[in-house]
Amino acid sequence: MHTNPIIWADYPDVDVIRVEDTYYMVSTTMHMMPGCVILRSYDLIHWETATYVYDRLDNTPAQRLENGKQIYGKGMWAASLRYHHGKFYVIFVANDTRQTYLYTADEINGPWHKQIVEGFYHDCSLFFDDDERVYLVHGNREIHLTELNADLSGPKPDGRHRIIVTDHQPHYLGYEGAHFYKIDGIYYVFLIHMTKAAGRRTQACYRADSLDGTFIGGEVFDDDMGYFNSGVAQGGIVDTPDGEWYGMLFQDHGAVGRIPVLVPVSFIEGVPVFAKEAPKQVNIVSTRPDYSYKPLVASDRFEYSLDDRGQARLSDVWQWNHTPHDELWSVTEAPGVYRIRTGQLSPNLTFAVNTLTQRSMGPAYTARITLDGSGLNDGDYAGLCFLIGTYGLIALTKEAGQYYLVMQSRESEDSSIFGNLIDQAPATEHARIPVQGAVVTLQGSANFVENQDECRFAYLDGTEWRSLGVAHKMVYKLDHFMGCRIGLFLYSTQEIGGRADFSKFEYELLQ
Repeated sequence: MHTNPIIWADYPDVDVIRVEDTYYMVSTTMHMMPGCVILRSYDLIHWETATYVYDRLDNTPAQRLENGKQIYGKGMWAASLRYHHGKFYVIFVANDTRQTYLYTADEINGPWHKQIVEGFYHDCSLFFDDDERVYLVHGNREIHLTELNADLSGPKPDGRHRIIVTDHQPHYLGYEGAHFYKIDGIYYVFLIHMTKAAGRRTQACYRADSLDGTFIGGEVFDDDMGYFNSGVAQGGIVDTPDGEWYGMLFQDHGAVGRIPVLVPVSFIEGVPVFAKEAPKQVNIVSTRPDYSYKPLVASDRFEYSLDDRGQARLSDVWQWNHTPHDELWSVTEAPGVYRIRTGQLSPNLTFAVNTLTQRSMGPAYTARITLDGSGLNDGDYAGLCFLIGTYGLIALTKEAGQYYLVMQSRESEDSSIFGNLIDQAPATEHARIPVQGAVVTLQGSANFVENQDECRFAYLDGTEWRSLGVAHKMVYKLDHFMGCRIGLFLYSTQEIGGRADFSKFEYELLQ
């Protein structure tokens, strides 16, 4: 048996398919690059990264953190993943460019071909019907069925275009997050919902015998797994080779993010029936029981070489915060080192370019890094952070030629998901100590048990770890709309051209 939720890390808005013996799952990555991650599994429980659909999206100034612009909480949302006639399809909207993107590939690892679909389709689900007509189901509160041209370039002028579901109840979140299927001749649309009566996320489903018929249904799943009234909802359904069905949904888990949950589903006379509660333990027969999965988070010695195109490809556990400036980072300039230089001034961590991140993994973990700051200029900050709106960090900085270690954090006025901390304001400094020399080893620890969501920092003094600063409470907010990440960063506040060298990154999961 295996623990459910199946991954204690931020993989929201999941959509899952099975191709023969292999399951694939896509998840929202918003402002992170490379983006639109697709995971692979052979049992729906253990997962590894299969690919990223794109390295860069559009390279806009906001995606590159230029001129004070940013796309926190925007970027790609809620992709739909499909496999049809030997080809993979991924479609999503980006909430900064307000465009709909379609990527196609013959193999899951690509190459992926990009095209723009005319129109903007919130939380869209791609559907190929048996007659080869193709549709998008999308919207919030009003759920639309939109027929596309055969080449998927945009809406078909003389095609089907209708509203199939409308939310008439008092709600905090109207129906959205559509996942559309045809199973045994019946059409189903699964939706997330939050009525004022329920007070938490729930899963709904509507069904019809034809695309022109009336869709009937309502709430089909309402459970929080005993976890802070945090409802489990939004996601796709998938069948196993043995004919069992499961819903892959997500649950809000505080600062670590929104994490995937498996829920058994059965069909009784065409009606989907979810388990009354999400099980705390799950067991599904693997299609490849001896398969060894790559970890979703990992340590790294930064030992990379250039490929035949003269580029270095980092391990797929890493993503940059926003689009990286490739001319300002390297893992081959100095062996065993992730090197960053600054090319612009930044007021705080939020606008630091080339911050390299991994997801936080619950229930708790510790990360360590060795930093050589001999290339820092006065006013530079380089170090280890937990990247979120309410971030915490430990950094080496330089002032009048003297090196200091500082611990800083960005405080929240309340514990709600609302409020925007993306501005030019500096962080609160809780501790500052002078250090001799430019080489330091830093540590950050995070604890997500029962929404403690605390991070702490320390530095290595000889052979002894010494705490620096305070325990900081991280609060998940809609400004980033993403779980906190461990990150390696450098930014300049006075002059550009500073350099930081990171080596010997360690990621240790704690039970």
